[in-house]
Amino acid sequence: MSRQFLCTVVGLIACTFVTAAQAQEWTRFRGPNGTGESEANGIPATWTDQDYNWKVSLPGVGHSSPVLWGDKIFLLSAESKDATRHVLCVNAADGKIAWQRTFPGAAHHLHLRSSYASCTPAVDADRMYVAWSDPQHTRLMAFDHDGKDAWSVDLGPWVSQHGFGTSPMIVGDLVIVSVYHEDPKRPNSGTPSTAFVVALDKNDGKIRWKTPRKVDTTSYSVPCIRTTKSGSEELISLSTAEGVFALDPTSGKELWSIPVFSMRTVSSPLLVGDLIFGTTGSGGGGNYVVAVNPNGGKPEVAYEVKKEAPYVPTPVAHGDLLFLWSDGGIVTCMEAKDGTKVWQKRIGGNYSGSPIRVRDKIYCVDDVGTVVVVSATREFAELGKVELKEECRSTPAVAGGRLYLRTISHLYSIGGKST
Repeated sequence: MSRQFLCTVVGLIACTFVTAAQAQEWTRFRGPNGTGESEANGIPATWTDQDYNWKVSLPGVGHSSPVLWGDKIFLLSAESKDATRHVLCVNAADGKIAWQRTFPGAAHHLHLRSSYASCTPAVDADRMYVAWSDPQHTRLMAFDHDGKDAWSVDLGPWVSQHGFGTSPMIVGDLVIVSVYHEDPKRPNSGTPSTAFVVALDKNDGKIRWKTPRKVDTTSYSVPCIRTTKSGSEELISLSTAEGVFALDPTSGKELWSIPVFSMRTVSSPLLVGDLIFGTTGSGGGGNYVVAVNPNGGKPEVAYEVKKEAPYVPTPVAHGDLLFLWSDGGIVTCMEAKDGTKVWQKRIGGNYSGSPIRVRDKIYCVDDVGTVVVVSATREFAELGKVELKEECRSTPAVAGGRLYLRTISHLYSIGGKST
């Protein structure tokens, strides 16, 4: 076998890897399995208005983050006065709205930082899946990529002073959504209801399993899948009442749980090495991060982080490094295995969206629309700040070698050139 032939083969493998990384679909909140990670090339750390591939105005307002499959972007928006919902498909190539479906809503009380379109869709090769609620209904709906109805299911009332905000995810042939809302026994909690995690057949919307959960206060965590050392899968989720817990994704049976939270859970679980990370907190502070070792179904707390911990933003990782981006704009880099601090810097701003990592850079957008980019390395560097000049509580997405940013009423595309 000639050296030239070997070089050609190696080159083809490398090109295939890069192409796959560039074309990675962004299928749910924070991308594949909720990691918030991409190895795409060509995403800049800073840019000007002239560098955008395109910018498009969206109807209504919302905090729904974009998801992508192929050349199509899917997201939600809504009218703030009457809760009319818009399901949108945008062409990734030029930013033009390919189709729009509009549905009537019922206005109700929301948290100041919430919206009637705070749920991020999920998408696969055949359909996209969305969820929203009002006090009487929790709707999970499926559409094909051309916007035609596939199915719709009403999962019952939603009880919360803050409104709806959880997002669906796809596991095999199932669509899974968590319905963790207020304890109906609390005074003035509204219509009695029960918290649960439910899995529906993604083809027809029929319920395959529904597992009741204990309820304390509304939780918005979107689960992820953990593969054990034996090769089995666990659906990992967070809630105030039951802490970090695992369900069998095929049956909904509880596999283990460890109650570790004393306040609300908004962020989603993150897997780094052998540990599962979750955050808890409140608007009044006291936030902390818990690292849980599943320990073969006998979970134990590995360590906690109680200073400058995030409440809403989900952490992100790069190899063996964990990055915590606090609501108040303090970024901490630490060793994921034991919590040893590597560096900590005050970036400034207030954050309701979560950070994502693109290669060795971390991107996060503050509430007034400032994109902040820092290094995802052991040496801190602030790499860029870009003003979008509009409120933003969404999480960026990366697919096809481009970065997508959603403010309350605009969607932006940046990057795509090789570096």
